[in-house]
Amino acid sequence: MKTLVAYFSAEFGTTAKVAKELAAAIGADLFEICPEKPYTTADLRWTNPLARCNREHLAGKDVPVAGAVENFEQYDTVLLGFPIWYGYAPIVVSTFCKQYDWSGKRIYAFATSGGSGIGRTAEKLQPFVRGAAALDAKLVHTAEDVTRWIG
Repeated sequence: MKTLVAYFSAEFGTTAKVAKELAAAIGADLFEICPEKPYTTADLRWTNPLARCNREHLAGKDVPVAGAVENFEQYDTVLLGFPIWYGYAPIVVSTFCKQYDWSGKRIYAFATSGGSGIGRTAEKLQPFVRGAAALDAKLVHTAEDVTRWIG
């Protein structure tokens, strides 16, 4: 059994910190989900209706991902981390998920947030991870929160 921690982290690096600590604690491989065109601080200023994050959300189009996970088929468990945007995973995470065959994999989606809840994150991710054996989502603050959750 092999585990992958794949994560997208934005401006403050909160999700990256949790993902890196988690991968080290459980001996998992680590992959950072990065958009081909990196986000700037201005791109992430959600209070600006013209900011890139808002335009992407409204357009609902794929956000191209830089790089790919080698030998994705070797993983039976994937811990997928991201900050909550608009009540669910950022579009770059959905785009990442579309690139792989999730058949039989257990997915634990862990989200960080400055104030939003987990919302319908698992439900919104489901179409992008078809065939997964299980999908669960939880709002976390630390790597320890995740390890307690997944057992």
